[in-house]
Amino acid sequence: MGYRLGVDVGGTFTDLLLFDTATGAFWRHKTPSTPHDSSEGILNGVTAICANAGVAANQIDYFLHGTTVATNAVLEGKGAKVGLITTEGYRDIMQIARSFVPGGLAAWIIWPKPQPLAALENTVTVKGRMNAEGKEVRPLDEADVRTQLTYLKGQGVEAITVSLINAYASGAHEARIGKIAAEVLPGIPVSLSHEVLPEMQEYERTLTTVANASVRPVVGKYVSNLRNRLAKEGMTGKLSLLRSDGGLMSAAKAEEHPVSILMSGPAGGVTGAIWVGRNAGIKNILTLDVGGTSTDVALIENLEPRRQRTTEVGHLSVRASALDVKTVGAGGGSIAYVPELTRALRVGPQSAGAVPGPVAYGKGGVAPTVTDANVVLGYLPENLLGGTFKLDREGAKAAVQTIADALGIDLMAAARGIIDIVNENMFGALRMISVQQGYDPRDFALMGFGGAGPLHVNAVAKLMGSWPAISPVSPGVLCALGDATTRMRTETARSWSRLAQDTKPEDLIAVLAEMAEQVTGELLSDGVPADEITTAFEVDVRYAGQAFEVPLTISADLLAAEGIAGILGRFDEEHKRLFTFNMDTPHEIVNLRAVALGRALDLPSPPIEKGNGDPAAAKLRDHTLWMDGREHAAVIYDRALLKAGDIIPGPAIVCEMDSTTLIESDCVGTVDPVGNILINLA
Repeated sequence: MGYRLGVDVGGTFTDLLLFDTATGAFWRHKTPSTPHDSSEGILNGVTAICANAGVAANQIDYFLHGTTVATNAVLEGKGAKVGLITTEGYRDIMQIARSFVPGGLAAWIIWPKPQPLAALENTVTVKGRMNAEGKEVRPLDEADVRTQLTYLKGQGVEAITVSLINAYASGAHEARIGKIAAEVLPGIPVSLSHEVLPEMQEYERTLTTVANASVRPVVGKYVSNLRNRLAKEGMTGKLSLLRSDGGLMSAAKAEEHPVSILMSGPAGGVTGAIWVGRNAGIKNILTLDVGGTSTDVALIENLEPRRQRTTEVGHLSVRASALDVKTVGAGGGSIAYVPELTRALRVGPQSAGAVPGPVAYGKGGVAPTVTDANVVLGYLPENLLGGTFKLDREGAKAAVQTIADALGIDLMAAARGIIDIVNENMFGALRMISVQQGYDPRDFALMGFGGAGPLHVNAVAKLMGSWPAISPVSPGVLCALGDATTRMRTETARSWSRLAQDTKPEDLIAVLAEMAEQVTGELLSDGVPADEITTAFEVDVRYAGQAFEVPLTISADLLAAEGIAGILGRFDEEHKRLFTFNMDTPHEIVNLRAVALGRALDLPSPPIEKGNGDPAAAKLRDHTLWMDGREHAAVIYDRALLKAGDIIPGPAIVCEMDSTTLIESDCVGTVDPVGNILINLA
């Protein structure tokens, strides 16, 4: 099988995890991110981890990568200049948008409407029309198409979107415009809506395709640059990127459909958590992925993550499958400050990031951060990354003292206040994906990972009532582990839009079989063997007259055994869980989706040596930390020396190369057979 390398680029650190798929052995590495050029930090990490493992770059078969390059392009407004071609009479589709205004009471008074990704002056219409059945009502005027493309060429557009009315029913006109565009604007990428999102609802289809076009040149440049730099290092393995829904797609597909990787970064942690949960025998998990800039949270039920049909990045909400991940600006680099107006302590969302970073990093940072508060309180020992990274505790104290002075309190109270506020911010995000979606957090374990997750997981578990709090093996590089252990995935969609009572199961099965053949072919073209491909199906159902759908996972066997009634029964059950009521209205089947999946990598977590319950052999030194309003005597342990069954009473700190775990004073940690630390109330 060879080697698989997972790489996750975060705002502060780039994490790498190299797997030997034959033996299960792995190597991990963290290196500072290089925001000016992510590939530079990646190459630094690749060189270091290969040297550490004694593996040549050309021995790596798969390079599996989670990236935020598309996300950042949207958030920073650095996407390409997009030209939009639509049907005559629909030029204002991006400006009209939807009437929904985000925010609370009276938000419409102060909400600044975001600028559409395709400006009105770069939007043109063409003559030609398809009806809702996909039949041509009016032929495409090709002379008009060339005239409009010539105008867009003069506008200097860098990408083209073609989104015609009813193109989900027939993409013939769009395909022809795409061919003409290749002649008139050679070298300019063209995104066709019937390929990106073949579903009804013109605005959502157009917006998603425009977003795809906007980030396509940025992602294309990044992927080709990374591919070339890896090739110079001698790496010949296959490059794949992590999709927003937790699957993998080839680099070539990612260049064509980058809208599918908008939330690539946070997805890696969720897939890594599933791998840990499967090996630890824990099925229901809330994830707490705390990085340097932000915290991502998600819900996993029966080892299946919740997925949603929309991907949200800033103000942008596109129709693309994604894991249901919520993000808050609360991380190790989040800056603490006291506004002049309110004189109340605030933490984040501004972050010190990788450059200059927290004051404790000694890289020129001056603003007090969450990391600095953890250092002051003694939760974060002064040696990080296995002793290769020395923290400046005195600098951290001086920075946090500015907060204490502004509030008129002592240093330790100010530091603990920073930690309490950032924990509450994480708690709020976790409530959004659990309580607000009908789940009781007490039925879930809480898994903390990322560089700072294990530092906060114990305290946040107390707020949630979610036990045990889990610090997994190699928590700091769990996102990279997720990248390395996930599988290939692709999907296609089709609008159905019929009442359930007018739908025959055999008609549905025939269409789903056709769609399954299409997605299977895509994975075959990516080099996935036929005997490793499985297919699954999703269907969007709503009560007739509603404007939103509930997605359900189904199978051909379910359809054959239970018919349409089986789908409707599951819909009613899910609708009641989400909204607490059902209706006596006819059901409507809106969209169908087929998903093709490659083989899941069955990599068991190697068991660790069994101990006698006493962690004394792993003790590094005695320590003092501040908790519950006073100083406590604590112990610092080396995680690499802990054994299965060891019981660690709090307060205690467990150090390792990529992260630090804090066990609070009224809790106890137990090491499970594969090395995870399970923290419970004492």
